[in-house]
Parts: sequence; C-alpha cells; structure tokens
Amino acid sequence: MEIIFLGTGGGRINLINQTRATGGFIISGTKNIHIDPGPGALVQLRRLGLSPLKTDIIVVTHSHIDHISDAGVLIEGMSSYGLKKKGILIGGPDSLEGTTDGQSISEFHLSRVETIVNAKPGESFEFEGGKFTFTKGVHDSFPAFGFVLEMDGKRIGHTGDTEYYDGIEDVFEGCDLLVLNTIKPEKDRYHGHLTAEEASKLIGRLQPKLAILTHMGMKMINYPPEKKAKEIEEETGVMTIAATDGMKILSDQF
Repeated sequence: MEIIFLGTGGGRINLINQTRATGGFIISGTKNIHIDPGPGALVQLRRLGLSPLKTDIIVVTHSHIDHISDAGVLIEGMSSYGLKKKGILIGGPDSLEGTTDGQSISEFHLSRVETIVNAKPGESFEFEGGKFTFTKGVHDSFPAFGFVLEMDGKRIGHTGDTEYYDGIEDVFEGCDLLVLNTIKPEKDRYHGHLTAEEASKLIGRLQPKLAILTHMGMKMINYPPEKKAKEIEEETGVMTIAATDGMKILSDQF
C-alpha cells in the first residue's frame, strides 16, 4: 500500500494561486481510492504517470470546490470514459444531492457510478478488501465528514476538514496512520478547521505510528510546514511529516 499526495494545499487564497496543488490524495492498495479530487486532480495524476482509469473508489468529504471540482472527470475515468457503470462514489448529501451552497456532482456523473454511498458519521461501508467508518466533521454549515479506513492490514484515519470537538480522539483511536487537514498554524477568526496546535493535541493523545499534515493554507505554508511538523514531533514523540505535492508514503513507514 502507498499514499500519494497529489495536492497538499487548502484555503481560498492558495486555491486560486496554487502555491500548493489541490488535487487531494490517493490511497493505493487492494483498491485505488482517490480522496477529495479538487482543482488539478486529473492533471496531477497524469503528471505523476497515474491513470484515472484505475480508480476504484472516489471519496468527496464535502462540497467545497477545493475538494470536489474534479470529481466529475475522475468519475469519467473510473467508469472507463463514462462508457461503463463502474466504481464506488462516497459523499455526503451536499455533494450527492446538492443540499447546500457547495458544488454538487451532476446527475450524468452519478449515473455512471455502480455504487453510491451517502456517508453518515458513525456508519460504516464495507467493500471487497476493506471497510470505511465515517467520522464526524464540524466545518461551517457543511455536512463534512472524515473516515477511518481499514485495508491491507492497516488502519488509516483522515480528519477531513473539521474543528477540534469533544470526542474526536475516540473516533480515530488505534490508527496506524493519521492524515490531518491542518490549514492554519494558530487560531484566528475563521473556524471550521484544525490548527497546528490542535493537530498536535490530537496526535499526542492518539499516538499513531505516523502523522501527516496536509491541506495547508497560506499562513501554514509560509510558517513553513516542515518547521511546524518538527515542532509537533518534538511535542508528541510521534513521527510527523508535512506532506508535499507528489510525495509518496509506503505502508512500511507506518
């Protein structure tokens, strides 16, 4: 199994400037899973020599454009150019039904998917070779979610976009790898995301084998994130990496 980061940036300013790419990341093992295919996901795939035709599962954790914009084109790849009904799409009601002001996936693209899963925190979805358990996200008014993925003998937690909330430690207990969307180095007036301080708190309590910071905004990018990751590692005793665009992590590292 390997984790491939197509894009490690988040936030409105970075989204437009593309200081860090916004293509999400891939978990590649028994199944090839693409998480949050934002702007440039397809281009980043091709740049790395990867084919969207090999995608088995697409996960859209919520319908903000930096998480969903390339979902349609990735579905066309997953469904053999849109010619076959194939693959699994996991999303919330915002992306599947257009229930918020975010961007929803078109009816045509939904029709090309074999299995559609409406992710609800606390519920699970089993597929051949693995299992998702969906976790709560507190992110503005959007029905955002994260997940714990069990596949190939590993337990991988991804926070998605969320604030720190009571009980968040419980849902990610026992993860070998924890991927944290860490948009800011410190608190400010904008809520709905983990800060680096909160990420450190969560990592310290959970003690995963490896923690990875991603989905970073401009303040985090300028900190820089490598320095913040080192600080978190010193605070928690857990190996912590700030992801970079194109970075690959092998399962033997966690």
